[in-house]
Amino acid sequence: MILNLYTRYKPISLKFCYFLFFSLLLSCGEKTTKNETNKQKEPVENSGTTTKDATTKTILCFGDSLTAGYGLDDINDAYPALLQSKLDSLGLKYTVINSGLSGETTAGGRSRIAWVLNQNVDVFILELGANDGLRGVPLTETRENLQVIIDAVRKKNSETKIILAGMQLPPNMGPEYITEFRTIFPDLAQKNELALIPFLLKDVGGIVELNQADGIHPTTDGHKILANNVWAVLKNVIK
Repeated sequence: MILNLYTRYKPISLKFCYFLFFSLLLSCGEKTTKNETNKQKEPVENSGTTTKDATTKTILCFGDSLTAGYGLDDINDAYPALLQSKLDSLGLKYTVINSGLSGETTAGGRSRIAWVLNQNVDVFILELGANDGLRGVPLTETRENLQVIIDAVRKKNSETKIILAGMQLPPNMGPEYITEFRTIFPDLAQKNELALIPFLLKDVGGIVELNQADGIHPTTDGHKILANNVWAVLKNVIK
């Protein structure tokens, strides 16, 4: 079950935060400043500082602006880099690669997955889908695109472990659409026997002090929580 973590707010504020968060997330890839555009133009190749050797395994984070670390002054404050720091502190030989791209959809991810898989990947974290929902993309297409990405990872290396990050939509999208969208992630996780992060933005989404001035993208403190949300699942996958 995907947790609803916005209940700490008043009803009016909740509805507003939902609408603001998701409407701006949809356009985050289109309204960057010149500097931000340059930073997010291509997926970040490696957010970690660990030098990879023959014994080092790879964790690849494949997603949208949340993975890319949109709006942060330093990419090392984004959750993939924080995961790298956590792994390093535990003496675990993994290199974390940030392959997030602001504004990405599942169709966009599907189109670039072959290029991303030119490298060996031991753990693949898949964080896509929210922008599909905000654009009203038919949910059958979203589900199919995610499945194609999963299949591509498995075809490249059947031993790669995949973690799927869940997402939710705002109430203005309609109850039927919202409910079906929400079920995509646990359904795919069960069908493909994947590890599931129920809701990537747990304890962050809609919380003013944990988001940037736009009210939607996590601050450095927000990314620390995202990293914890991912680590709660990742630690069991790599143990």
